[in-house]
Amino acid sequence: MKFPKVHTLEEIAQIIGTTFVGRPDFPVLGMNEIHVVEPGDIVFVDHPKYYDKALQSAATIVLINKEVECPEGKALLISDDPFRDFNKLTNYFRPFQTLHASIAETAQIAEGTIIQPQAVIGNHVTIGKNCIIYPNVVIYDHCVIGDNVVIHAGTIIGADAFYYKKRPEGFDQLKSGGRVVIEDDVHIGALCTIDRGVTGDTTIGAGSKLDNHIQIGHDTVVGKKCLFASQVGIAGCVVIEDEVTIWGQVGTTSGITIGKKAVIMGQTGVTKSIEGGKSYFGTPMEESREKLKQLAYLKRLPEIVEKLK
Repeated sequence: MKFPKVHTLEEIAQIIGTTFVGRPDFPVLGMNEIHVVEPGDIVFVDHPKYYDKALQSAATIVLINKEVECPEGKALLISDDPFRDFNKLTNYFRPFQTLHASIAETAQIAEGTIIQPQAVIGNHVTIGKNCIIYPNVVIYDHCVIGDNVVIHAGTIIGADAFYYKKRPEGFDQLKSGGRVVIEDDVHIGALCTIDRGVTGDTTIGAGSKLDNHIQIGHDTVVGKKCLFASQVGIAGCVVIEDEVTIWGQVGTTSGITIGKKAVIMGQTGVTKSIEGGKSYFGTPMEESREKLKQLAYLKRLPEIVEKLK
């Protein structure tokens, strides 16, 4: 998430009530999660295991729960609870806005687009030309929809990320201030859910087609001309490269990459990054040809055991 204007380190520290290490006028441009940070961004870290990763990331401002040696060219915000204060910043720069009509006054809808009854278009949403938004679709604040996009009934675009910190009193939600960006010529079936990024974007690439009942997690990037069948579940922070085909009831873990033109057969569990240009099947997952051979041998196991007697 980029801020509307450049803020100083001192200004940010005042917003969240923390001390800081660095020049008071050190520039702060935005905030983001560690896998997508850029220079000028704030990243937060609250466990020693991840200090080095945060301090050596592209982020130039680190919100941290211990004063450590600050790398050259960077600044620190010292907080007793970085998770809480990262949420404060999200609430400050991307606060919840009540919607007073089914289509917000601040929504921008281009010519040729049809919004069917009972669809809800949130604040600051942008929708391109010649789209069809079917009944009961909900598009949350700040989402971006390209040209020639079709979204079928009951789909939710931009719900919160499933991201929680476990505390003694229960689970504390990391607030979502990101967006969903759907590029041109995408078709999304009925009853799908695409969660927005925590502070960045969840992206569906141009020309991709999604069947009904599909879940896409926060900050995931789906490439161009991908094809997903029904009941696919993609976790957060996944990178799916161009022209990937995923068949029904496939599920993935978070933070992996699926290579270009990979084909994942139905009911596969994708638990690690995989190369493109190959077909995969099963749980645990293997290349489909090898996995099918194994299943054929397994089917013959009683016959083989009988021969060995």
